[in-house]
This record gives sequence, structure tokens and C-alpha cells, in this order.
Amino acid sequence: MDNASGAPVDKRVVEAMLPYFDSRVGNPTSLHESGAQARKALEGARESVAAFIGAESKEIIFTSGGTESNNIALRGAVQRKKKKGNHIIISAVEHMSVVNTCKDLQREGFEVTTVPVDKDGLVDPGRIAQEVTDQTILVSCMYANGEIGTIQPVQGIGVMAREKDILFHVDAVAAVGKIPIDVMGDNIDLLSLSSNDLYGPKGVGALYIRSGVPLRPVMTGGGQERGLRSGSENISGIVGMGKACELAKQEMENDARMMEALREKLIDGVLGNMKYSYLTGHRTKRLPHIASFRFSFIEGESIIMSLSDLGVEASTGSACSVKTLEPSHVLIAIGLRHEEAHGSLLLSLNKWNNEADVDHVLESLPPVVDRLRALSPLYQGD
Repeated sequence: MDNASGAPVDKRVVEAMLPYFDSRVGNPTSLHESGAQARKALEGARESVAAFIGAESKEIIFTSGGTESNNIALRGAVQRKKKKGNHIIISAVEHMSVVNTCKDLQREGFEVTTVPVDKDGLVDPGRIAQEVTDQTILVSCMYANGEIGTIQPVQGIGVMAREKDILFHVDAVAAVGKIPIDVMGDNIDLLSLSSNDLYGPKGVGALYIRSGVPLRPVMTGGGQERGLRSGSENISGIVGMGKACELAKQEMENDARMMEALREKLIDGVLGNMKYSYLTGHRTKRLPHIASFRFSFIEGESIIMSLSDLGVEASTGSACSVKTLEPSHVLIAIGLRHEEAHGSLLLSLNKWNNEADVDHVLESLPPVVDRLRALSPLYQGD
């Protein structure tokens, strides 16, 4: 039940990758036959990723994951556009790889406006439009939030950005493979992806760059990946990501329908049988595999450790740091108080979960919460 932080790799993906660890070990820049095989595999994977999001293969570069894709997109775009302006707009619920990159860019002289979200984590495209100035060069908004599940009105933001000639970057890591993505239909200029969220290998990602969008390299070297991501390509991982995209294109709709049914059973079971429990994120505009809750009077970390003893692996939406114990900025952004944010629990499904898994969670969770509340000085009983 902790697939938002790391989904299993599909066995068919592993099978596609295996030859590139031993028998097909060429570098795609080499001129011999092994190099030609590697180039063919590299470009085949590029075509698979592009087809999955409605792009052209020449618009895809491979990276080490979502964080690197976000960094290349943000830093590369604003550095090329800084003669036009220095203003960036992001939402208040972006991933930390966007938030911290923008903080770093602020230290370099760029201005960043963070647009608030409502109680469900939704950002208003009209509010973003109000923040646009003649210095605005980039808007960044995630497709959906992997912590609370809320799906953003990306298409509306894309239309506004295109009309105002502003680059639009979308972090689609949480959404890819779960809901359909069409970069052309959504007017997206830059889109970050991660293989791991597609049931592919960790440490591989991709960045879609719409044709004609200029980026400055953030790392220089031998010029691989259009000069934007130099370094020898991780062919086995890239092949895995390509295969994962092929499978997702074929199976995503059925997988999403199955996970949505399990998600609804989780939500109904928790809210219907446990007092002082609340859903976080939008009730319907939600990723099919994310069920995020908060429980009054107790802390999420205690719930997770207790559930682990019962064979349930989950995570806490509060994402507390061991050193700072600061709650998740996403939960604070939707209006929760610190003590409320600390009582959060994130259950995230994968395509192999079943009703027995959900039943086990719904049987295990209530006694855990009851026991922890009985120990809490904040709980006075019913």
C-alpha cells in the first residue's frame, strides 16, 4: 500500500531489460554492430515514450528520473528566457524538486510567485492568470499530486499560458500511467516523467520538450540527448521505461478502473467505520490509486509503524523529516493545521493489489487507531 514512493517492476519489463546487462552491452555512440543495436534500442524506447503521451520521438530526452527532468526543464528554460523576463509561477503543492529548484533560482535573481490552492489541493487557472506580469516566462504546475491524489486543471492552465506566450511545464510523475496524458491537447511545453511510476525501473526518467522550445543545458559533456543530458545513456533502464510505456498504453484503462474500485472501497471503509477520520484531496478529481486520510489526535508515523507490524506497508502524507518534524507543505497548503497534518496516512495502490489486500487494511487499521488514541493525551474519548 505504498506504491506512490516505489511501485514494483513489471516482470515483462525486467525480461525486456535483461539482454542489455550481458549480451547487448554496446554504447549507442559506437560505430560497430553492438553500438547499432544499442542505438536501435534507445530510439525504440524513445518512440514508445513519445507515443504514450502524444509526442514525437525527437521531443523526448532521457534522464535519471523526475527530479532531474524537473531541474532540466526549469533551469534550462528560465536561463534561455531570462532576457525576456525573470518571473516564474508555481502552485503551492508542487514536488520538492520544483519547490527547491525555484528557491535556488530565486538566489540567482529570479522572482517566484507561489499560487495557493483550495482545501482540496486544486489550483485555479484564473488565479494563475492574475499573477502573470510582463516579466513572466514560465508556469509550472503538476498534473496530479502524488500525496493527496488531486488532479489539476492542466488543460486550462495550458491554454492560458499559450495565449500569453509563457512556457508551461508540467510535472506528470504521479499521473503517468494512471490517467491519459496528451501533451498537444493540454498545450504543454515541457513534461517530466519517471519510469518507476510506470512499473518500470528506478533511476530512469524522461523529459518532453515541445519542438521549438529552447533550453540551456544544465550539465555539459559529450552531447548525448540533444546536448541537454550528457553522459552515457542507461540503455537497460531506458529499454525498461520504453517497455513500461508500451504496456501502460495497452493496459492503463483497465488497471485504472480496477484500482479506482479498490480505492473507493478503502475510502468508504475508512470514513464509514472510523470516527474523526477525514479524506484529503478532491473526492472525485483524484488519481485512481491514491487514498489519503488524516486522523485526529494521533500521528501518522505511529500508524505506519503499527500497520507494518501487521503486514501493511503504507506512508504518511505528512512526510516528516526526522530532524525537523515539519509536516508536508502540501497538507499545510490545503489549510490543515500542523497537528492535523501530522495525523495523515497515505495508502497508494498498484495494479496487482486485490480486494483481499483492501480487506486486510480495513481490518487492521481501526484497532491500530483506537489503541493509539487511547494512548494520546489529546484524545478525551467520545
